Amino acid sequence: MSKTALLVIDVQNDYFPQGKMELFCAEQALKQINRLEDTFIENGQPIIYIQHIAQQPNATFFEAGTEGVDLHSGLRVKPDSVVIEKHYPNSFFQTTLKAELVRLNVDKLVITGMMTHMCVDATSRAAAELGYQPAIIAEATATRQLGYSGRTVQAEDVQTACLSAFQMFSQVLNIDDYLK
Repeated sequence: MSKTALLVIDVQNDYFPQGKMELFCAEQALKQINRLEDTFIENGQPIIYIQHIAQQPNATFFEAGTEGVDLHSGLRVKPDSVVIEKHYPNSFFQTTLKAELVRLNVDKLVITGMMTHMCVDATSRAAAELGYQPAIIAEATATRQLGYSGRTVQAEDVQTACLSAFQMFSQVLNIDDYLK
């Protein structure tokens, strides 16, 4: 029998207003993540929270021991929630995530979190490669503007480009369609 888990990636204080790396639409993404959390809790399905902690000294964000590294207080994290620490964009790399999914007998992942173009991307690709049939909930992710060679790509365009590319290896859904 198929078992689905909700993966909430890096919803941490530094990505919100007054944080060190504020993302575009982080608060709106959190509201959609909360809707998913409520549904998973109501249905007795597992939720796994991923927390990025920078290992390099003088990190620009997610620095160990700072308020910015903490999971956002708006999440439904409980004392017995599964929280997995990571140090790289891919939530599977050098973490216990795969072992936790095996322990929970999970074979499908609903992926949410931050940043769409970095950790959500790396984790979703790895999830697909490992056979977890990822579904990414578009409005439950957030990103920021990027630049290269003197050109700026607006956050909305980064988001659209990433979600478009994700369709090559995963299901990309809007939240209302998923919750139907």
